[in-house]
Amino acid sequence: MTATDGRVADAVRGSWVDTLAPAAWRPYLRLARADRPIGSWLLLLPCWWSAAYAAIAAGHALPNLWHMALFAIGAIAMRGAGCTYNDLVDRDIDAMVERTRSRPLPSGQVTSRQAKIFLIAQLGVGALVLLALWNPFAWAVGIASLSVVVIYPFMKRITSWPQSVLGLAFSWGALMGWAAAFGRLDAPALLLYAASILWVIGYDTIYAHQDREDDAIVGVRSTALLFGERTPLFLSLFYAGTVACLGLSLWTLAAPALAYAGLGAFALHLAWQVRSLDIADPDGCLRLFKSNRDAGLILLAGLMAAALLKALG
Repeated sequence: MTATDGRVADAVRGSWVDTLAPAAWRPYLRLARADRPIGSWLLLLPCWWSAAYAAIAAGHALPNLWHMALFAIGAIAMRGAGCTYNDLVDRDIDAMVERTRSRPLPSGQVTSRQAKIFLIAQLGVGALVLLALWNPFAWAVGIASLSVVVIYPFMKRITSWPQSVLGLAFSWGALMGWAAAFGRLDAPALLLYAASILWVIGYDTIYAHQDREDDAIVGVRSTALLFGERTPLFLSLFYAGTVACLGLSLWTLAAPALAYAGLGAFALHLAWQVRSLDIADPDGCLRLFKSNRDAGLILLAGLMAAALLKALG
């Protein structure tokens, strides 16, 4: 892998960015991780869960499809903006880590000025999505998320728990769906937010095991380094907390039984992750991390089926 071929060491080969996108766009699309949609999925799923919660609460057969579409666009834009911002902050560290030194900023494919302009453009798309919700309370909730996003890249320098701050940021959608529907926040959304935070800490700990040796060398901290060989134990605790908070949130929501069936299948998927984890296998850690998209979709399917069942009476 060289800086001049334009590709990133940990990106999937032959993605649409490599094969279909105009050459001039590729460094920016890679900066936004457009060739790796898993991050957008993981940002989007709590939004869709929250929209499904709102549908169950309101007795609607389906979540608000306009909100669902806006959340999808917003997740792509804001995930890209977050990656661009993180790479601007971390470009010196990324240059010292084997997996990340070929990224567009440390490899020189994109300048800092170009990345900042691209960041502003992505934030502009996110702002338009927020405005399109046409709900002042949701606007305030969405804007508040930026305070967490701004501090996240610095956390790995000062705490062994940067995954907890990522959890606060990546779970914000659990509040947004409910806020957009009702113009307020209630117990089901707050418990869903807590569940998602624990879920993010768990799956991002798995992800961080890919870099733990390089992180230790350059002085970057993470829960992967903190937990070490005890990771399966801590992962079990975080995932158990996720399921418990989800169960409590469904109880406060008076959700139909199908929602609990979806939660049970989700819990089984998390248990499979813990059982399958080998922290010495970076490729395996990446596969398990990515599998959380499927876990999240399983839970969503249960929530949507429950909404339909409740609406039908």
